Amino acid sequence: MKDVQNEQDSRNISIDRVGVSGVSYPIVVLDPEFSQQHTVARVSMSVSLPEDTRGTHMSRFIGLLNDFQGKVTLDSLEDMVDIIKDSLSAEKAQLSFEFPYFAKKKAPVSRIESYSRYDVLFLASKEKEQFDFILEVKIPVQTLCPCSREISEAGAHNQRASVDIAIRMKSLVWIEEIAEIGEKAASAPVFSLLKREDEKFVTEFAYSRPRFVEDVTREAVLSLEKDHRITWFRVKVISQESIHNHDAFAEIERSMER
Repeated sequence: MKDVQNEQDSRNISIDRVGVSGVSYPIVVLDPEFSQQHTVARVSMSVSLPEDTRGTHMSRFIGLLNDFQGKVTLDSLEDMVDIIKDSLSAEKAQLSFEFPYFAKKKAPVSRIESYSRYDVLFLASKEKEQFDFILEVKIPVQTLCPCSREISEAGAHNQRASVDIAIRMKSLVWIEEIAEIGEKAASAPVFSLLKREDEKFVTEFAYSRPRFVEDVTREAVLSLEKDHRITWFRVKVISQESIHNHDAFAEIERSMER
């Protein structure tokens, strides 16, 4: 049958990325407690396309997912982008997995266990022989406003916030380690299950640690700078303000020369 995608194109315009996105697919990721965790990812896969080729073969992307049976590790990600790049004769290939990841967490007083959700992104790419991998974790937290606490006769406004940490690494950093950095930087972590004694502890703990988004961002950076496995990071803190009709955010990006 005629290979239409492989026809010559005379418009002389290369395409940076072409592929498939929004693919829902079951995957297996590494879990330090249970060895593996099964979840469902939203997958995007793409390649660069030269100016003289009309299109790419979209079905090959899905076939690759089936070949790897959804097993996603640093090693398999590099193999995947290698195969995509080679099978489609591309200069560059990119692959992303966005998925919910669940970690067991104990309440601070009762020690009752529940699962906390973190939204995770694996972004892998290869251009020529250079492989790149970014891990991003979105960590839900609580912040309490220092200004509100200072000027109020009683109480202070607090709100849910998100600490989004993206890193490049030279050796394995677990998702849980990144989540802990974000939680420790905030006024307090959030939990799926709390008893009354836990609620009392969490609210009082947050009140004792007032943090602007600027404070949370800087605290996270201090922890990331100490980790010699990390070669680059980006921290973005977004606060869903409870008494303002807007969000507040702060962001820092750094390359670490080790």
